[in-house]
Amino acid sequence: MAFFILLGVLALIDLYVFQAIVTVSKDWSIGWKNSIRYGFWIFTAITFAGILWYAYSDPYKYGSQLRNMVLTGIFMVYFSKLFGILFVLIDDFQRGIRWVAEYFKPEQTSTSAGGNKIPRSEFLAKAAVITATIPFAAMTYGIISGAHDYRIRRRTIYLPNLPKTFDGIRIGQLSDIHSGSFFSKTAVQGGVEMFLNEKPDLIFFTGDLVNNETSEVKDYINIFSKLNAPLGVYSVTGNHDYGDYKSWSSQQEKQKNFQDLIAAHKQMGFDLLMNENRLLEQGGDKLAILGIENWGAGRFAKYGKLDQAYSQTDEAAVKLLLSHDPSHWDAQVRPDYADIDVMFAGHTHGFQFGVEIGSFKWSPSQYVYKQWADLYQEGNQYLYVNRGFGYIGYPGRVGIPPELTIIELKRAV
Repeated sequence: MAFFILLGVLALIDLYVFQAIVTVSKDWSIGWKNSIRYGFWIFTAITFAGILWYAYSDPYKYGSQLRNMVLTGIFMVYFSKLFGILFVLIDDFQRGIRWVAEYFKPEQTSTSAGGNKIPRSEFLAKAAVITATIPFAAMTYGIISGAHDYRIRRRTIYLPNLPKTFDGIRIGQLSDIHSGSFFSKTAVQGGVEMFLNEKPDLIFFTGDLVNNETSEVKDYINIFSKLNAPLGVYSVTGNHDYGDYKSWSSQQEKQKNFQDLIAAHKQMGFDLLMNENRLLEQGGDKLAILGIENWGAGRFAKYGKLDQAYSQTDEAAVKLLLSHDPSHWDAQVRPDYADIDVMFAGHTHGFQFGVEIGSFKWSPSQYVYKQWADLYQEGNQYLYVNRGFGYIGYPGRVGIPPELTIIELKRAV
């Protein structure tokens, strides 16, 4: 019943938007008028067919990419129409006020007033159509151009306790690959090559290799295995890597999927840190790399065990933590581990939508995560939140391009 109510609501949205289409096209030639009006309903019928296909078939049968494309198309269509409806509602509101005013004019009878037809505002109808078109066009552009518009972001962090032997070390970070969402292997390879051209000393991958299951990364292992650095490539798991968002036939199948994910990291040459650490030593100085399984505040799974990863790192002058979810920083790292110098995270994607102009940045992500993108500092501790290499759900990005990060550690004077 709820599904049919939803279809009814969507149909009403279409009828309402169609009123604006009729008003805008009323003075057009017959050919153009019929094209836009019939075209509107043909497009609507295709959208409804997608909804019914998703509801009454097995969308996973044809692969996650087709399912994501259909869902994205439905969302884009009705999200855009909702913007247009705002202007149609304004039009109807002012028409209602005018009708009431006309009705109660002393010189008119209720019969004649009731027969008056107050036309729609052509201006508001045009505004409705334009307003509905803008988000649809922006999201389409975000898929075609934004999804793989990789950007290098560079930051320098000054640490007073950084040994001279590690002064100037360059760390490359990427996060949230989400290989099950990719639709252009060539573009992905271009992003990896761009990253390698930066020649980082070591590379961190901060989780979410896949969306739901390890098989998604199969066709990309040879691409990501090209990631290498003199001091190694280190990785951790994210919330999507455990298969928690997929129904499995058995717990054993789910466990095997996770073991396959661990094996995929190994195949790519990633040193996967499962609540453990690695000590880098140069000239007698030591730097610790700590890595934990996913640990997120709130509803996200807490697989990580920071106490285990932290164990036996006292001799390291600097401690760097890889933890997928940035909420971990305020929830556990800062209160309990004051000598962890820098935490590297991802997870938010910057919601794949926002505005960044100079030092100003805005995204819906900021209403969910206190730290959602870029570099943060509290006292002597730092957090860097990578905006993500891939995407999930909506297969694109608007205003928040995919990120490749280069962080240089410098000794504070």
